[in-house]
Amino acid sequence: MKNFLSFLALIFLSILQSQELKDFTIPKGYEKILETKGDLDKDGKDEIVIVFNTDIKSKSEGLERKFFILKNIDGKLKIWKENSNLVFDSKTGFYPADNELKISIKNNCLNISQMYFTNSRHTDTSKYTFRFQNGDFYLIGASIQFDDTCEYNFKNEVNFSTGKVIIDEQFSDCDDGSDRKIPENYYKEFTHRFPKLIKMNDFKIGENEIKIPNSKKSFSY
Repeated sequence: MKNFLSFLALIFLSILQSQELKDFTIPKGYEKILETKGDLDKDGKDEIVIVFNTDIKSKSEGLERKFFILKNIDGKLKIWKENSNLVFDSKTGFYPADNELKISIKNNCLNISQMYFTNSRHTDTSKYTFRFQNGDFYLIGASIQFDDTCEYNFKNEVNFSTGKVIIDEQFSDCDDGSDRKIPENYYKEFTHRFPKLIKMNDFKIGENEIKIPNSKKSFSY
């Protein structure tokens, strides 16, 4: 009887979703650049995530990008979620042609990974992980890495569910004949209290800060 009621509940939920969610059609002028599939809500069915170049020009004169999370309901694609804050535009950074964008679904979580050059020798690599819970997608993990061609490699990691933060700053010699003093490597783990998790569509990259205890250091995510 319990299994039968669960089955009826799934059918009822599917009917409600099909009525509430809008049909998906590719907007005019949009160009698909990436697509992946995976189960995001643990219902045993794959959702589809598609990233597009839009027809909207950005401040860098590139094209803004947007992604849709789609559900397949009775053979029709429905818009479950859409976001235009998390994916950098098509001309972000110093060498846009070398930028990297990866979207994957693992362990029922959505991972968004991006890399771009901030100048001729520095790269910014980030990975943000979102999980569907309590009726919405929430940021549960972040990894931010800054690399120089020879001077340093910085990596900051945050688990927002547990509050664990890892700071890892590695310095090296550029072997360029200069007398530059190489700073000492810095590594620290600590727990930071987050009042609440951030919803995906409320999150803006780089506009949040964590101060490192017993230090003047901080970092943005």
